[in-house]
Amino acid sequence: MEDRSLFQLGMDLNPGATQTEDTTNDNAPATAGRDESIANAHFVCRDGAVFAGTHLIIEMTGAEGLDDEARIRDAFIRAIDAAGATLLHIHLHRFSPQGVSGVAVLAESHISVHTWPEHGYGAFDVFMCGEADPWKAAEVLKEAFAAEQAEVRELRRGEGVFDERR
Repeated sequence: MEDRSLFQLGMDLNPGATQTEDTTNDNAPATAGRDESIANAHFVCRDGAVFAGTHLIIEMTGAEGLDDEARIRDAFIRAIDAAGATLLHIHLHRFSPQGVSGVAVLAESHISVHTWPEHGYGAFDVFMCGEADPWKAAEVLKEAFAAEQAEVRELRRGEGVFDERR
């Protein structure tokens, strides 16, 4: 029997969307519908730029609870809620003797973590597109692990790829 589980993972994530619907207007100018196209793809429009999403790289030091799967799961759920994102699935793995890696798959992208509890260090990624606010998620994560220090770097994924000049 053929295993199609990976193919089926992303099916029906956007109920109401159809793959056969053709909304192309051959008589429309090339730039017509660009704003609608951008909105439908859930791109981020900020400061005059259009990009796929905001990716935060968060490095926490002096953090607590980084070996606790339940605490990480709860923090992910609260962060997702605060950001206004949509949870699809969470998968966490605890290593022996310590450490956790995991991901929360979102309709808007993902939150991931890799921890080294013996050093109080956690590496988190928060990548979100559309209206979701990854900065709100980052604040929840920093608080959830009582980090002494949390350095956050922002990347605008796909910046320049979707600009109006194309």
